[in-house]
Amino acid sequence: MHRHGYQGRKFGRERDQRRALIRSLSVALIEHGSIETTLPKAKELRPNFEKLVSKARKGDLHNRRLIVSTLASVPAAHKLVDQIAPKMQRTSGYLRIERTALRRGDNTQMARISFVDDITAEPVKVEKPAAPKTATKKPAAKAPAAKKETK
Repeated sequence: MHRHGYQGRKFGRERDQRRALIRSLSVALIEHGSIETTLPKAKELRPNFEKLVSKARKGDLHNRRLIVSTLASVPAAHKLVDQIAPKMQRTSGYLRIERTALRRGDNTQMARISFVDDITAEPVKVEKPAAPKTATKKPAAKAPAAKKETK
């Protein structure tokens, strides 16, 4: 049997268990800012989580509800939308994966997955340059004419 057309990693788990794994890794990443896990799990987490961040950057009610339903953790979803997403300064590529040591028990490659942008800093507000003012002269305001007193 060939493996053509089969996407994604199975991790030796059923579908509901894989979804729960990705969900719990996502919640842990939101809460802690970076987590250490196995390299295949980190590689599988990245595209799923980046879709969540893209939805969170929009910040509207519909996308917030989609994130809550995906994460199944309301505080984590609100933290992602309200605190983390506004600090993202890029349109994609929100996470980085760095290989760390090999795990002692089974020699598995471990990896640290974290945000590329610093999420502890205050969000930077990009100021748009002011439009250049045109050199049109406004006519000088005329002083009100003095009233003549008539008796």
